Amino acid sequence: MITEHETIDVFIGVDVGKSNHHAVALNRAGKKLLDKALPQDEAKLKTLIRSLAKHGKLLFVVDQPATIGALPVAVAQAQGIAVAYLPGLAMRRAADLHPGEAKTDARDAYIIATAARTLPQTLRPIAIPEEQVAELSMLCGFDDDLAKQATATSNRIRGLLTQIHPALERVIGAHLEHAAMAELLVKYPTPAALRRAGEVRIGALMRKHAPRAWNRWAKDITAALAAQTVVVSGTEAAGIVLPELARMLIHTRAARAAVLVRIEELVVAHPLHLLLDSMPGVGIRTQARILTEVVGKDFASPGHLASYAGLAPVTWRSGTSIRGDHASRKGNKILKRALFLSAFASLKCKDPSSRIYYDRKRSEGKKHNQALIALARRRCNVLFAMLRDGVLYQVPEATAA
Repeated sequence: MITEHETIDVFIGVDVGKSNHHAVALNRAGKKLLDKALPQDEAKLKTLIRSLAKHGKLLFVVDQPATIGALPVAVAQAQGIAVAYLPGLAMRRAADLHPGEAKTDARDAYIIATAARTLPQTLRPIAIPEEQVAELSMLCGFDDDLAKQATATSNRIRGLLTQIHPALERVIGAHLEHAAMAELLVKYPTPAALRRAGEVRIGALMRKHAPRAWNRWAKDITAALAAQTVVVSGTEAAGIVLPELARMLIHTRAARAAVLVRIEELVVAHPLHLLLDSMPGVGIRTQARILTEVVGKDFASPGHLASYAGLAPVTWRSGTSIRGDHASRKGNKILKRALFLSAFASLKCKDPSSRIYYDRKRSEGKKHNQALIALARRRCNVLFAMLRDGVLYQVPEATAA
C-alpha cells in the first residue's frame, strides 16, 4: 500500500506492452487529464511525466513492474515520482467493477488509474533495487532456466535410452547427473558403439570423470549390454540424437556452474550473507532468492512474510458443512519453492530441531509435503526474527539441552 496516497494529486495508470504502452491520468476528483498511447521510449515517457507534473504530485502505476515494464518504472523513478504496481489478481477483480467485457489497452490503463485513485490498498510499492540485488535477480532467473533445460534434456536422454535399450537406461539413467555418463554418450551413443568399445575402453573414458566409480559402472554397462541382443527400430536415429543431447547437457551444466560462481560472489559480498548462512539448510541459491524476494520489502509480522511466500494455511469456514484448512496456491512461488527446498535440506543438518518438528507433524498424520510446508512456515518465523533483529541463527534451547 502507498502510505502517501492522500498527498497524491494525479494518478497515472499505464498498461505496459512490448513495443507500446497506453497511459491514462486521473486527478483526485476522477477527471481524465490524459488518455493516449506512447511508445516504449525513454524520451516520450519523460515528456509524459513532465507534462503532468504541473498538476501536482504524481503516482505512476503499472500492471507489470519487470520485463516489459522495467523501462517505464526506471524512468519514473529517475524523475523522482512515486511508483507502484497493481498485481494481476487485483487488476482482474477491479476490471469486474467496470461495465463491459472489452479488453483494450485504453480500458486497462483506465482501470489501473481508477484503482490507484480509489483502491490504494491494492497497490504494491516498487522500491529502487540495489544494483547487487538486481544483478542477483537476473542471474537467479537465468539459473532457473538452465536448471529446467538440464532437467528436460536429461529426461529426453532417458526416454530415448528406454526406447532402444531399457537395460542400458537403468544403468546410465540412474547416474546421468554425473558428468561421466554424458561424456560416455557423446563418444559411444548406441549399444553397438558401446559393444565395439568394450569394457576396457569404457572404463578408461569414465575413469577421467569418475575416479571412484568408473570400474563398477563399466562392469554394469557391459552387463546391461549383454541383457539385450535385438536391435530396436529407431536405434540408428537415436545414435544421431543422443550425442547432441549429451553435449547440450554438458554445456548447460557448465553454464549453470559458471552462473553459480557469480551468484556466490554477489551473495558473499552482501551484508546479510553471514546472517542467512547461519540458518541450517540455507545454501547459496536459497540465500540469493531470499535477497531478491524478501530484502527491501516491509513485512509487519512473520505471518505476513509467510502469507507473501504462500506458506500460510488458508482456512475454510462456511456454516457447519465446510470446515478445514488447506495449503495456499497463491503467494510468491519463487520464494515458496526456495523455502520449501530449504526446509527439506534442513532435515539433514546437525541442528536436530527441524527433524524433531517434522517428525512431530508426521506423527500427527500429515503427509510428507504437508509436514515440510508446516516446517517451512515455522522457519519463516525464525527468518523474520533474524532479519528484524539482525541476529544470527541460534539453536533452540530445548533442542540444545
